[in-house]
Amino acid sequence: MTAKEPARQQERLDRILKLVANLPEVEIWGSQHKGFRIRRKNFAYYLNDHHGDGIVSLCCKASFGEQADLVEFDPEKFYVPSYVGAKGWVAIRLDQSRVDWPQVKVLLVNAYRAQAPKKLAGQVA
Repeated sequence: MTAKEPARQQERLDRILKLVANLPEVEIWGSQHKGFRIRRKNFAYYLNDHHGDGIVSLCCKASFGEQADLVEFDPEKFYVPSYVGAKGWVAIRLDQSRVDWPQVKVLLVNAYRAQAPKKLAGQVA
């Protein structure tokens, strides 16, 4: 880990937290790894070196079709995360030199909509 890495890790997490702050009724839990849920339903996880894999990523609830399309489209950016990947979730790497933050936002918002009650999901643009 370089001397700048802890600052980069905090910057990435801060950007995720800022995106989540715009979603109604989100509960955030965890420390090194953050979980995001709406009314007891998880929709995303921020993972930092999960089980020593060295990867920083955001795992989001998705459909199997979306998961397959994204991983096939760019397997260096997207991957099937352990545990929840079998349920269709997809992960986007945040530890690469360039992160497509608009794409991160789309994944996060879509995951939220998939888990939120219709009334709350409809409030998110």
